[in-house]
Parts: sequence; structure tokens; C-alpha cells
Amino acid sequence: MSTVLFWHRRDLRFDDNAGLYKALKSASAVVPVFIFDRTILSNLPPTDQRVRFIHEALQRLQKNYQVFGSELHVYVGDPVAMIPKIAIELGASAVYTNRDYEPTAIQRDQEVKARLAELQIEFIGAKDQVIFEKNEVTKDDGLPYTVFTPYAKKWKATLNAFYLKPYPNQQYATNLSALNAPTVPSLEQLGFSSAALYDFPSAAWQVPVISAYHQTRDTPAILGTSRLSVHLRFGTISVRELAKVALQHNETFLNELIWREFYQMILYHFPHTVDAAFKPAYDRIVWENQEADFEAWCNGQTGYPMVDAGMRELNATGFMHNRVRMVVASFLTKHLLIDWRWGERYFAEKLLDFELASNIGGWQWAAGCGCDAAPYFRVFNPEAQQKKFDPNWTYIRKWVPEIGSANYPAPIVEHRFARERILSRFKEALS
Repeated sequence: MSTVLFWHRRDLRFDDNAGLYKALKSASAVVPVFIFDRTILSNLPPTDQRVRFIHEALQRLQKNYQVFGSELHVYVGDPVAMIPKIAIELGASAVYTNRDYEPTAIQRDQEVKARLAELQIEFIGAKDQVIFEKNEVTKDDGLPYTVFTPYAKKWKATLNAFYLKPYPNQQYATNLSALNAPTVPSLEQLGFSSAALYDFPSAAWQVPVISAYHQTRDTPAILGTSRLSVHLRFGTISVRELAKVALQHNETFLNELIWREFYQMILYHFPHTVDAAFKPAYDRIVWENQEADFEAWCNGQTGYPMVDAGMRELNATGFMHNRVRMVVASFLTKHLLIDWRWGERYFAEKLLDFELASNIGGWQWAAGCGCDAAPYFRVFNPEAQQKKFDPNWTYIRKWVPEIGSANYPAPIVEHRFARERILSRFKEALS
């Protein structure tokens, strides 16, 4: 029997899994593996709900494998050391996985590949979390797009049925290994609490929600968005399947999937954007970075109801409506003149659906320093945003019940003053 490993990462599902399909077609004994990376876990608080989400997803995935007489092998440690060790112990001739495009993940995979090569074990990747990766959608001269609209146009022109075809993994399920796996560690054994601080959104999409997405997506008081971002993030749903639904029902929803891939492509080609502006001149901006202002923003105590509602929703649920994300990000960078990296890292700590590429892309868009055609003087007026997108104060009253009372703080900065200050500051830095 030929044995290979399949290493699960951002693809916590059995069906329509590209890398798993490759592995199943290549060998007669495929051992599915997942590793809780101690380096990542050590930087998270014990109540982090993303670990709970992953743990629950692994339990469902384990049941999927057990249907076919196999088991998911779950370990805890450093993947760079453990993947070669497991491969040797199980006599694997290759390790299959789905590619990740974040800088640290690329570096990790290069190290794993190098160690496996020393052992004469192949390391084979597949494309799974995006429809198009790396250089598959580029300008005619082969250079990456840096503006969304032409990228999206080329993306749609390149798309055909081949790219959306699902991988029929069940047809090859007999090639799964029947090897007994170690017991999956509990959350407590991992150092995390099993307490549910909030409910997770369903992985089942609602066709009526997607069909009406273009009409409802900017209204935070209603369920006008799919809430599927966390499932895309951890691969508990297939992006190919979701793209097919979007093509059938709503182009605006499809555009949001393309935005996600655009940011993935930007991060891959411009890894410096993890902690530096896409437009280098914007790194010359002199930020105020007042700790008290940042704390007020984090806690939803700025005196701007739309901003405060969004931050309280984030802190309580791990989710924030996308329209509100833009409002709070603009407020932090433009009204409070606080470095976009502060906000990006706070979102990274709190968002259940945190995805590095989209988070960086969104924050640099809000600050005006990213790959965006709009000029820096786009400054959202939180009051105007509230009047347009929450005119009846329904969303705000849900999260800021003390609105209108003496218990609600006065605005920490005046809008007109803040706008003039940011325009002057940006103009000075960019001149």
C-alpha cells in the first residue's frame, strides 16, 4: 500500500476539497492530519472563540471520515517539526495540502518542504480556498492588478465551468487509511475554555438573502448579508460552490467574493503590506495615536452612535456588519488620527472571520493608503452614515441602549475639526 498524508489547514471539510482529492487519487492509504499550531495558540486568550470554532469543525470532520472507516489524526505542536516526523512514522511517500498565501504560511510551507525533501518525501500543494490564485488573473503584461475594477473584469472573463467544478472526493473514499488516530484533544487540554460566548453563524446559505444582497447588504439592522465569511475563512464551505450560487443569484454578492480574492492576490504579490502601506508615501503620516482615544474606540465609547454600536457588536459577537466596519475604520484613522495598524490588529484579535488579506485590505482602504483609486480625502461622516443606513436607529439602539441619556458620552472629537485636521495632516505628509 502507498501511504500519503493530507494536511488540513484552512479547509476543514471533506467534500469538494482539492488537495484531499489529489491525495486520494494518488495513493491507496491517505491519512488525514490536522495540527494545532502551538505558536499560534500561545498568542491567543483562552476564551478565543476561533479555537472553539475550529474544534467544533474538526469534530464534524472527524465524523465525516468515520463514515468511510477512517479517522482524522489531530496533533498539537510545531507543524514544521511535526509534519516530517508524522510522515516518517507512518511511512508516507508524500504530503498533500492546500496552498495558503499569507507570508508566514508561505515561509512555514517552504520550511516544511525543505525538511521533507531531505527525507525524500514530496510536498504537493493544491488550489482550494480561491477560484484564482497568484498569477492566474493578471494584466496582459503579466503584472498583478492593483485596482479592483479591472481585476474583477478580467476575473469574470477568465471564469468558466472548469474552475467551478467540484472535486468528487467520495468516489475515492476507499483510499482513506483505516489507521487508528490519537484522541482529539479537548479545548481544555489545549488551554482554552469551552464556554460559548456567542453562537456561530450557520454554514447553510439562504438563497433569498443572497438574491436580495444588493438591496439589503448596507442595512446593519437586518440579516441582509450571508454571514458566511467565517466559513470561507476556515474552509468549512467550498468557495467554488458559493461562487456558483452567486453566479446564479446575485452579481453584487459575486463581486464580494472577487474582492476577497483580489486582496489575497495583493497580499501574495505585495507582502510588505502586512505592516506597511501599499502606497509608501503614506508611511510618512504623523499619527496622533492617543491611547485614551483608542481605548474609547475599542470600548464603543466615542460618542458617535454608529461607531459605538459597531464596536460593541464586535466585542460581544466577534462579528461586525461590513458597512459599519468601514465607518469605524474611517473614524479611527480619519477622525482620531490613529494608525490603521492599531485598528487592524484589534480586528485581528476580535473578528471571528479574521482573514489577514481582507483585514489589511479593508483597513488600508479606510485609511486611504491601500491599492485604491479613491483619494485620501474620503472621510466618512458617521452621522450621515447613520441617517442613510440606520435611519430608525434600530441597529444603534440594540447595541447602545443608553443612547440619548446622560449615561452616553459626548463626542470625543468634532467632525468638522477632525476632517480639516486629517486633510491637512495627509496633505503635509504627501506633499
